[in-house]
Parts: sequence; C-alpha cells; structure tokens
Amino acid sequence: MDTLLASLGLSDAATLGAMTQSAIHIAIILVGAWALKLLANKGIRSFRLYMANRKDSPQEKQRLETLGRVFRYAANVLITVVAGMLVFAELGISIAPILATAGVLGLAIGFGAQSLVKDYFSGLFLLLEDQIRHGDVVEAGGKAGLVEEVTLRYVRLRSYDGNVHFVPNGQIDTVTNMTRDFSFAVIDIGVAYRENIDEVFSVIREAGEALRADEKFRDLILEDVDIAGVDNWADSAVMIRLRFKVAPIQQWAVRREFLRRLKEAFDARGIEIPYPHLTVYAGQNKDGSAPPLRLITQTN
Repeated sequence: MDTLLASLGLSDAATLGAMTQSAIHIAIILVGAWALKLLANKGIRSFRLYMANRKDSPQEKQRLETLGRVFRYAANVLITVVAGMLVFAELGISIAPILATAGVLGLAIGFGAQSLVKDYFSGLFLLLEDQIRHGDVVEAGGKAGLVEEVTLRYVRLRSYDGNVHFVPNGQIDTVTNMTRDFSFAVIDIGVAYRENIDEVFSVIREAGEALRADEKFRDLILEDVDIAGVDNWADSAVMIRLRFKVAPIQQWAVRREFLRRLKEAFDARGIEIPYPHLTVYAGQNKDGSAPPLRLITQTN
C-alpha cells in the first residue's frame, strides 16, 4: 500500500513538474512572439525610414509608407499563426489533423469565398505595381476620393464631402490616379462672341503670370499657363480651354484661385462673361421682308 501511494505521489509530482515546464514553455513562446512582433515592426519601420530618407520624391515616400503597413500586418499575422501552432504542440495537441482540417476547410471556403481570394490577389498586385499610394486622390471601383488606407483586402477612400468608401480590391478593374507625379488644372473659359480672342488670350496670360508670381502659389505651379485655344462654339459663348501644370493634388486650389483672379481681370477690361441669350424671330415673307414685331409693355 505504501509502495502504491509512493508510486502515485511520484506520478503526481512528475505530472505537476511536466505541467509547470509546459506552462513555462508556453509563457516563453508568448513572450517571444510578442518580442518578435515588436522587433519586426521596429525593423520594418526603421527600414522604411531609411529608404524614405534616400528618396526625394514625396510619392515614393508615400509608397514606402503603404508597403510598410502591409508588411507589418503580414508579419504580425505570420508570427501569431506560428506562435499558436507552437502553443498547441506544447499542450500536446497534434497540429497535423488541424492542418489537414484547415486544408480541407480552406478548400471548401475557397470555393465559397472566391471574391475574398480575388480581393487579396488584386490587392497584392495593386501594391507591387504601385498603382495606388496612401495620400493619392484616385477613382477606383466607381468611387473617388483621397486614399486613407491601402490593404490587401480593400482601399479606403474619403470623398470631398467626408464620406468614407471601402472599395474591395477585387472590384477594382481600372484605377484613375489624379495625383501621380504631377497634375493638370484644366479650365474652360467662356467669353462673348463680340470679344477679341487675341485680347482674351493676353488677359489670360497676364492673370496666369500674376498667379505664378504669387508667393503662395509659386511652388504649386510648375509651368506657365498653356492655352490650347478656342475649343468650342457654344450657344452663347466662345469656349477657350487652358491648363496649368501643377504639383500633385494642387489642381483644384490653383483652378479656384485662377478663376477668381480672371473674373477680376475680365471685369477690369470690360470683357463680357456671357449668359444665355434668347433671340426672338418673327419669321419673314417670301420677298425677304419681315413683319413688325410688336412689343407691349405694361406696368402696374
């Protein structure tokens, strides 16, 4: 009997020791995973800053920041999965059946979640091909706005009125980037048919030179105003098209300020900014004469 108790006591002690050792190993794994996450995030951040300091282009810095976020996310997921597998193994849970089940389950989910898989593959190529960067203004998936976040799953856009759009990468088949390297502020100006076009061109150039000479807009405008010429004969106006080559994302600010200055310049020179006109035609006889058009005005 004593021998049996001693044997049981020894077994209990061995079990307790094994559980203690297992708990220590699990704690080491968790602490190691936490430390590895910090190290990976710090390493990715340091490498991103190192590469950003070697780049002069703000667009390249935005791309590095976007890639850094994706790499940090991928590293955290990988470390978490590996740490979980090690913890299961330390608890005596065989991970082989789990991996096999996960493979079968993943295959089943893959057939039912093809759009999700498509999102991740599309997001990977969006990043590798440098189509979208954090801080760009783009149109993608039928939505337009400022890019606030790019992940392997979606692109988050914020429109001018503050609405936030989450566009799945799988739905993006065409990306229109409005702020890559430089932008054009395209402006259509309408003047009355009576105006001298050469004089209008001269006023436009003067306003453009004055705008570019302004200290506030000097660094935003990259080239002098480019006047394409008369673009269309509209119903009530002669349409003139022009553009400014500007720094990325500055086309709207330059356009608004130029329109304000040009309005003042047109007013000072007496150039008419037309509004719709209505011509009343009373018809004519076969001999070319026209009947008188009688107008009656009445005041109360």
